[in-house]
Amino acid sequence: MAPSSYQAPKSGDSKKTKTVSQSVGSNLGSGTSTVAKLLEKKGKAVFSVKPDDTIATAVGLLRDNRIGALLVTDDGGAMQGILSERDIVRKLAETPGQTLPQKVEGLMTREVTTCTPEDPMVSVLRKMTEGRFRHMPVMENGELCGIVTIGDVVNFRLNELEHEALQMKQLIVG
Repeated sequence: MAPSSYQAPKSGDSKKTKTVSQSVGSNLGSGTSTVAKLLEKKGKAVFSVKPDDTIATAVGLLRDNRIGALLVTDDGGAMQGILSERDIVRKLAETPGQTLPQKVEGLMTREVTTCTPEDPMVSVLRKMTEGRFRHMPVMENGELCGIVTIGDVVNFRLNELEHEALQMKQLIVG
């Protein structure tokens, strides 16, 4: 027996178009989360060192702030590169016992991939995965305005998915 609210199709009814709840278009559409949304929640704090600082100074900042990378900036605040834990570990293996007194400029990565606040998070995650790096500075109009990590992006997306699942449950249950 059909529910009382069910109405059988009539001869004049138009044929309904097929719809899907999940598609590439719906998942990557204009409502896609951007880096700006992540920075709203995370904040725009950026820790940095100067190129002539020692690795010992950088290691202290990494430890004290519980972070995995530092941006390398000049006196004017312009980005010169990035120094990650991975960079330091590689140098420690090459020059055991001689790494900490070395200058940051000798270890930093100079070619840094950046993103903008308008970039979709999915594209940032893709760049990080393909480039095999975990930290990406955020630039707006040539100015540094934050840094995102792969952990930030994954955590933000997981929270979004949990929220979406809750909304779907509420929609179904009523």
